[in-house]
Amino acid sequence: MARPTEQWGTRIGVIMAVAGSAVGLGNFLRFPATAAANGGGVFMIPYFCALLLLGIPICWAEWTMGKAGGRLGLHSCSAILGHLGGHRAWRYAGALGLLMPTVVYLYYVVIESWCLGYAWSYLCGTIDLGSDPAEYAKRSAEVFSGFAGDNFDGVMFNGTVHTSVYFWLIVVAVNFWLIYRGISKGIEKFCNLAMPIMAVCAIFVLIRVLTLPAVHEAGETRSVLDGLGFMWNPKPVHEGQSALQALTDPKVWLAAAGQVFFTLSVGFGVIVTYASYIRPKEDIVLTSTTAISTNEFFEVCLGGLITLPAAFIFLGVVGASKGTFGLAFNTLPIVFQNMPGGRLFGFLWFFMLFLAAITSSVSLLQPVIAFLEEALNVTRRTSVTILAVVTLLGNLFVIWFSKNLAALSTLDFWSAEVGILVFGTLEVIVLAWVLGARRGYQVALDGAAMRPPAWMYKYVMRFVTPALLLIVLGMWCYFYMGGHLRSIGQGGVPALAVGLIGLLLAFYLFMAHLADRRWGPNRVAIEVCADVAAEGKK
Repeated sequence: MARPTEQWGTRIGVIMAVAGSAVGLGNFLRFPATAAANGGGVFMIPYFCALLLLGIPICWAEWTMGKAGGRLGLHSCSAILGHLGGHRAWRYAGALGLLMPTVVYLYYVVIESWCLGYAWSYLCGTIDLGSDPAEYAKRSAEVFSGFAGDNFDGVMFNGTVHTSVYFWLIVVAVNFWLIYRGISKGIEKFCNLAMPIMAVCAIFVLIRVLTLPAVHEAGETRSVLDGLGFMWNPKPVHEGQSALQALTDPKVWLAAAGQVFFTLSVGFGVIVTYASYIRPKEDIVLTSTTAISTNEFFEVCLGGLITLPAAFIFLGVVGASKGTFGLAFNTLPIVFQNMPGGRLFGFLWFFMLFLAAITSSVSLLQPVIAFLEEALNVTRRTSVTILAVVTLLGNLFVIWFSKNLAALSTLDFWSAEVGILVFGTLEVIVLAWVLGARRGYQVALDGAAMRPPAWMYKYVMRFVTPALLLIVLGMWCYFYMGGHLRSIGQGGVPALAVGLIGLLLAFYLFMAHLADRRWGPNRVAIEVCADVAAEGKK
């Protein structure tokens, strides 16, 4: 098998790229909304438990498998899992590592276009909620509908193309231009530039939020400390219970596990592909840990201090209790309308969200590009063209069925909430039980700048993480699966969205079948890892 033709240019480059794939809308919008709704400070207990026992082990497992696959010149989940698993069945299971990023990209890039549209509108000063504070909420909802089209289906409105379509076309063009330029010249260079800019924008907005004066309204005074208290003070999830009783609520633990999976981009297949492009003797433990720490800084230290405290100061509990989209596109424009210098900080905020989204969305494309190049033995231009056609059709599906965001919500549930849990479970099983925790540990040790704890591979990955993943999957099915299955049975957009997921899965399974002979003997990767283990004993 040929050595990889592409590699990351620098260690900081791969850290920025992996951190960029993780840092996204979930850090600044989903995390604060989820934490506040699930006990505030109490939520951080299950959150860090999930990070330690699920997020980090799966992340290290993906890095290890990616590095082992890269030794063979393999970069796609399907090829890597097939070789590490020693059986062609794992190649077909690896198709989930192509399906998940594709499905998420179909709607994620649409949300990304909303962020760009809002940033442009704030820059041009075209977002104006009027002069009557009583009308702010209504006007903000109307502006969002103008971008998302959540009141109707179809891309045409009053005889003209929907406004968000133009921004969507720009975003798609940027994504595919970056992915066409490749790993080092496209993704790495962009992330090296985008991540610092994103941090600067976030810090500027954070300083503005933390220095906001108190608001006096209807006999109530709300300050920054009150907003931080609303975000972080332990509180009950349901009426009539204490704050600590939130720890006995299984849905709180499910929310924490789901947030950790989404924020670290584990179970998507992205990290496996990214790790396969590092040099054979390159460190993966310190690199992955640095990327995880960078993501947590953006999520807890920035996302946890900006969004909800700002919303609480100006709008109180009601305004700060909105869901992810309501908080981002309905509540925050009202905050910026009231905030001194709101036009500037509105632009910085949504431009930062756009950068966070695009560093994530471009990472969702690379696993499929690598797969198409390996499966079909085609050039990057051809693989980019094929993927562009597939995803453009999927984007149009999401844009067309925009009423109540039905298509977007269905795709999000089955991919970013259920699918990544399933694939993450399969990945841990392959590394810890099929390839073997000892072999995996030796691969991680090879060239490691920081020695990983042996117990993480030999005990946590083998026993604790798989058991917890099965428990989480079981609880997901118990609490949430029934309602979604009933909605599919009723037909309509949910059924069409699930049908689209099925078509994409069939496409990737067919491609994996065509490539089966090209990838050669399945035991090669096992032998390579065994050689590494033998070297480690010397």
